[in-house]
Amino acid sequence: MRVLCCWLWLSLACLGCAAESSETVPEPAGGDARYTIVTTTAMVTDIVQQVAGDRATVTGLMGTGVDPHLFRPSTSDHSKLLAADVIFYSGLMLEGGLDPVLKKARERGKPAFAVTEEIDPAYIRYSAEFEGHPDPHVWNDVAAWSECVAYVAEALAKYDPPHADEYAANAERYRAELAALHQYAQKVIASIPEEQRTLVTAHDAFEYFSRAYHIPVKSVLGITTESEAGVEDINSLVDFLVEHKIPAVFIETSVNSRNIEAVMEGAAKRDWQVKIGGTLFSDAMGAPGTYEGTYIGMLDHNATVVARALGGEAPERGFQGKLAATP
Repeated sequence: MRVLCCWLWLSLACLGCAAESSETVPEPAGGDARYTIVTTTAMVTDIVQQVAGDRATVTGLMGTGVDPHLFRPSTSDHSKLLAADVIFYSGLMLEGGLDPVLKKARERGKPAFAVTEEIDPAYIRYSAEFEGHPDPHVWNDVAAWSECVAYVAEALAKYDPPHADEYAANAERYRAELAALHQYAQKVIASIPEEQRTLVTAHDAFEYFSRAYHIPVKSVLGITTESEAGVEDINSLVDFLVEHKIPAVFIETSVNSRNIEAVMEGAAKRDWQVKIGGTLFSDAMGAPGTYEGTYIGMLDHNATVVARALGGEAPERGFQGKLAATP
């Protein structure tokens, strides 16, 4: 994988559309006055807070357990976006419900940045289910999401040039932590016995995790939770679990568990008992104020839970010893 890290000004873009360039970027109010940033998903909020530091007030629209595929902005969300000095969103058609208000913000001259904008197009995977629909779940590859951190620093430096060095230093510090987390995830996933190293989840959110950490994935639904599972989808996954003796499947905090439960019931009818290996964070992080409510905590939790449930070796409290007790 090669991820671009070039110093380019990101155009104001609507979700799912080609970027539209703008020649100027509105400047902050002046001096050391705090400016306002509005973000979409918790993962975007977390990295923007890490880079902006004390220079800005960062407000995220999507809280704990919110499915960004299904998110529809309220009147209050519209107001927050239009009142913001800067907007950051994930991109790759993840937050489709925000398209109209982002377009309006762009027309008013608001800097609106998709954090995934500078990722090499060759790295992005596309859905076989929906032609032309990119898989937006880039954050599940820590190394790729680290490149998004670098881009946030570049974008803020363009918006607020006097503090560019501070944004760069914040990003460098945080990316060093992410590099260590990436290595941890590689190590613990590699410790899973190869014959058991398959991640089975409710929807197809972990392909980037699969590619980065060399673990095949199987899911009931496609890349968006707006799709529906059919009987054939369920039965096919049951066949796989029974044939390969996969010991555990995983539910997700932001996705209904009924499809995974149906798969487990189907396997049981064929005399193969599959356990729930744990609950993973796919499209949303943990509760605010918790370790799992940070991006690092989210990925630490996922890698640790998967490794331990599938027979690998990982410390119970994870990468930094901060996790809640895991199975």
